Amino acid sequence: MDRPKLALVMSGGGAHAAYQVGVLRALVRILPRHAPNPFSIYCGTSAGAINCATLAVHADDLRAGVRRLTHIWGHFAVGQVFTVDWGRLAANAARWSLALASGGAGRPSHLALLDRRPLADLLTAHLRLASLETHIRSGALHALSVTCSSYTTGRSLTFFEGARTLSGWHRAGREGVATRLTHAHLLASSAIPLVFAPVLVDGDYCGDGSMRQTAPLSSALHLGAQRVFVIAAHNPEHEIAGEDGPPSLARIAGHILNSLFLASLDADLEQMERINQTVRALTRSHAAVPAGLCEIACLTVHPSANLAAIASHDQRALPRSLRFFLGIGHARRDSVFASYLLFERAYCRRLMSLGYADAMARADAIRAFLEGDTPVLGSATG
Repeated sequence: MDRPKLALVMSGGGAHAAYQVGVLRALVRILPRHAPNPFSIYCGTSAGAINCATLAVHADDLRAGVRRLTHIWGHFAVGQVFTVDWGRLAANAARWSLALASGGAGRPSHLALLDRRPLADLLTAHLRLASLETHIRSGALHALSVTCSSYTTGRSLTFFEGARTLSGWHRAGREGVATRLTHAHLLASSAIPLVFAPVLVDGDYCGDGSMRQTAPLSSALHLGAQRVFVIAAHNPEHEIAGEDGPPSLARIAGHILNSLFLASLDADLEQMERINQTVRALTRSHAAVPAGLCEIACLTVHPSANLAAIASHDQRALPRSLRFFLGIGHARRDSVFASYLLFERAYCRRLMSLGYADAMARADAIRAFLEGDTPVLGSATG
């Protein structure tokens, strides 16, 4: 009998995704040295989509994929993700001001604060998505999905590449679309609204997949997962308290991004557990379980510390030009916004160390889960 398919789900959050790399480093240490890759399905959103794509490209060698991610995140600089020179930032700010003053007249094609051409070049140089088809044919990879939000239709779109037996799906406000994945899908999924420009993907202008993503775990189930391992890039219990008086622009922006990235995954995890409880209750009472419902084993790793608080130690590493145009000062209250854009080596390494420590602290539970020797811990709807 085939082993139940295990999906790896990683959410978004800009530079917060460095935490996921630390957890992955722990996973390859927890697993036996020559153990096969336990994951066959990867479902990513925002920066988590780029991490998932990197692992899927190395589906036949999980350790190689984690090494690649560790090297990139461990040597990051903001300039590798977006341009930070004064001239380019001033031009973008001027374009914003003109758009606001003219009521949007002229329909600027790239209305965003930051230009991500450096990230596009980085993906082109280091991520060979053509490998996905090879791994799918060999059976090492069942599917990779990347979730975006369509500004064109208002729907949450999950683009996936996988086995021929897979088909798309349609639900209220969201759908799954089979396609050949490209770097454009990854750039669209990680395009934080207003900060980064929308990306044209398959005829839709798309932005960050966390927008309108009401069921982050559903793509894994639609793609055939029977067990789900979730690495979140946030903890909803962590929040930096505001200060008296009117909030700064950076504080408001940080609050908006927290609202974007923090809510949907945890709501879906709660829904998962409620469905599992229902299925177990019906089973115990020998009642019929409705078609389409089943228990889905799930394990989630959340950060044990506040990532924005960690960023407060490193936010001065952001280029002065960026801090000036985005209104990021030295105050701790501004660190929430800074934490999403702090693609700097020191901060990323702190998050990777935290992820590693959090996972190793749960090594026994993680090992049992990856080996399939654990009870069901949660469930989700499709």
